[in-house]
Parts: sequence; C-alpha cells; structure tokens
Amino acid sequence: MSKIIVLTGAGGVLCSTMAKALAKQGNKIAVLDLREEAANKVAKEIEEAGGEAIGVSANVLEKDSLQKAKELINNTFGKVDILVNGAGGNHPLGTTSNPFFAMEDLENTVEGFKSFFDLDSKGIEFTFNLNFLGTLIPTQVFAVDMVGRTGCSVLNISSMNAYTPLTKIPAYSGAKAAISNFTQWLAVHFSKVGVRVNALAPGFFLTDQNRALLTNEDGSLTKRGQQIIDQTPMERYGKPEDLISTTLYLCDDASSFVTGIVIPIDGGFSAYSGV
Repeated sequence: MSKIIVLTGAGGVLCSTMAKALAKQGNKIAVLDLREEAANKVAKEIEEAGGEAIGVSANVLEKDSLQKAKELINNTFGKVDILVNGAGGNHPLGTTSNPFFAMEDLENTVEGFKSFFDLDSKGIEFTFNLNFLGTLIPTQVFAVDMVGRTGCSVLNISSMNAYTPLTKIPAYSGAKAAISNFTQWLAVHFSKVGVRVNALAPGFFLTDQNRALLTNEDGSLTKRGQQIIDQTPMERYGKPEDLISTTLYLCDDASSFVTGIVIPIDGGFSAYSGV
C-alpha cells in the first residue's frame, strides 16, 4: 500500500537517495530541506523517474515553518504515514583541532586552533539543536497524523559516534548519542498508539559535509580518512545506496513488530576492536 512519507534534510546526498528509493516503491514523497532549490531538484528527479513527490522548504528548528509544510503536504497528499528525520550535521566551533590534548595546547596561539578549552558554546548549541531538536520538533509536528493509525513509523538517523565517540567531535558525538536514546524513548512512548520508532546508524559515507576532511584534492585519503578505512573491516566508505535496503525494511509493514532499534550500517566498523 502506498504511504505518504516526509523526509527532512532530503536535499542532501544520503537522504535524497533514500527518498528516491522510497518513491520507487510507489510511495508519495515530501522532500523537505532548508534549501528550497535543493528540495525541488530532488522532487523533480523523482517525478521524472515516474514517482510522486513535492519539494518543500522547511526549517526543522522552527515549528511554524514545519506546520506550514505539513499543511501543504496534507492538502497535496493527505495524512503523513512515515517521517524520516534526516536533517543533521556538525559545526567547526564544536570541534577540537587535535584528537588528543597536549600540555602545549594551552600555549597554542595559531589562528583557528581549538583545544577542548577553546570550544565555543554556540557551536556546540548549534550542533545539539540541529541534530536533537531537529529530530524532536519535526516528530512533534508530523507524528500527530500517525497516532491511532496502522502502518505508521518514524525513522531517525543516528551515527557510529553514538556507540563510541570519535575524537575531535564531542558535540556531534553527544548529539547523535541523544538521537539513539530518544529513538528508544519514543518507541516506548508511542508503543500503545501504533507508531513504531527506529533509527539507522550509518558508518562512514563520503558526503559534501565531510569530503574535505576525509579526502585530499587528488582523491587520496587524508590521515583521518585512512584511519577510518583501517578501522573498517570491509575497507571502504559506504555508498548512499547501502542505506536503501534497511530504510525500505524499517519503513515497510514487514517490520511491523520492530521498534526501538538502532541498526548500524558501517561495514563492520562497530564490531572491530582494531586487533
């Protein structure tokens, strides 16, 4: 049965791939992104492939913006069945320059250098808001359509960072850990009204956000990029298409007894001790 599916952050590489895959199953897709042009581009590509979609500009941190988006979606397609909370990201002001603190960091005056003691609370706040509130607020808005009905669910996007935090990015790691915890909490909270809540925990995928961090201009790996590959038993980065099968499963009624789980899609990263 065709479902009406909302995806936030769907103008990006990973969530646009998920949106297109869900559209191929006959679902009606609302592509939400802060950037209206990006949302419309993905929606157009879905329609050109024979699917049904609309692009909608919305800010996941502004409830009024999301309410307007919901009204448009309801008027165009009907009540929302599934929400994929794909919006998220990091901020450089919440990132340390080095993976380990050294005493000489206290005296480092290089412009842009950040030790733990230099982390900016505004950058950390931005990261937590975008990831956690950017999941909670859209769920408040769109899950109203789901309660008391069958076949409805919320799919959140956690991360490998939620299991074991990566060096240098305490804000992003903490925010994604909050997503995993919230996924479990919400699954229990909604368990009596027919709404399932699960999450994906992607490993390392090359995206526009992290490409410069993991690869050099010539395409070779940076030191951090090589560390990740060395820690990934399958010895490669994920491809956007690697998210499709798990997304389809968790959004389908085939997983009707599955709720409150976080599934790693990471090439074995989380299973490997390093030795």
